[in-house]
Amino acid sequence: MGRLIKWLFYLLVLGGIALTAYAYLGPLFGADFSPPKQEIRMPVELNES
Repeated sequence: MGRLIKWLFYLLVLGGIALTAYAYLGPLFGADFSPPKQEIRMPVELNES
């Protein structure tokens, strides 16, 4: 049981390192993390009493 937990811990650490590396190196390989830019206009109706 201890070996299983140890391997799961190693897998979790390795996954965290891989995710961090992808976040930093992704734009160098063509991954675009920026949100789509689009202007949105909505009329707002204020009800004054």
